[in-house]
Amino acid sequence: MVEVKFNVFSRIRTLSSVAVAVAIILSILFSQWLGADSLNWQIVLATIALAVGIPHGALDHLVTLPRSAPIRMALFVFVYVAIALLAIYAILKWNVWGFIFVVVMSATHFGIGDSAFLNELDSLKSSTGSRIPAWLYAPAAGLLPVAIPLVNSRSSEALTKVNESLVDWHQGYTTEIILAVAAITTLCLLGLLQRKRYRDALDIALLAALASIAPPLVAFAVYFGCWHALRHTARLTSLLPNSESAYLRGRGGQAFVAAVIPGLPALFGTIIFIAVLAGFSQQDLSDKFLWLTLVTIWALTVPHMLVTAKLDRAALRK
Repeated sequence: MVEVKFNVFSRIRTLSSVAVAVAIILSILFSQWLGADSLNWQIVLATIALAVGIPHGALDHLVTLPRSAPIRMALFVFVYVAIALLAIYAILKWNVWGFIFVVVMSATHFGIGDSAFLNELDSLKSSTGSRIPAWLYAPAAGLLPVAIPLVNSRSSEALTKVNESLVDWHQGYTTEIILAVAAITTLCLLGLLQRKRYRDALDIALLAALASIAPPLVAFAVYFGCWHALRHTARLTSLLPNSESAYLRGRGGQAFVAAVIPGLPALFGTIIFIAVLAGFSQQDLSDKFLWLTLVTIWALTVPHMLVTAKLDRAALRK
């Protein structure tokens, strides 16, 4: 079973890397063919990628509470949704500060989550092999896909399309933010190369290229849906009974699918919720839909991060 699980983790890592590479290539091609300033193709790619990523956070209740405790399950869902709704309210009311909070929180969650994935992959490969220290990988892995796209000179138009109040969220400290992230990334890369963690260094290089080349909306959405979500879903297969049963039968693909299907209702529910929320907006749906989509995803990240913190700590101790 360990070998089957290792193959799933390894293939998901390769798939996420390929997805990022394809997004980089498509960004270059579409920028040449359709124009770098055209938002239409960016919104299409971003929407698809975000849709891929939404289901991965809908399984928190399944990996946190036993199904035999319906009252605790109902209470958990209630508190989970309440936290998300409070986060939505806060972001909509205090756009800039809410956005900054989300940036910091997301960078932390993404970096630690990716490090935990690599630790689990290493433990499956060898129970006695070396592990990657979280501090050597997480800072760059978290900051690159979040901070760099948002201080990119091309982010102003995209943020204007999303919400005009977010354009100057960085208060003009773009150069300082870029230099800080570049320095952190360089130190992480040097540390990884010194330890001969070449595949991990390639991951960081891919994330740096995605953040630097792809438009901001595409960069974040592709990372969220095609990198973070896929790797997190692979980790969930170790906790879900249906996935574990598939592993025992040597069916790695079925194990991964079993971790995806329970999250699909959340995707449809999110789409319906956003449509209803936009219906109460005074602006046109097409102008508001992407903003509300991002706000909803950001808000769901708050309880999701709290729930996965325990899972991440356990993985990093392996």
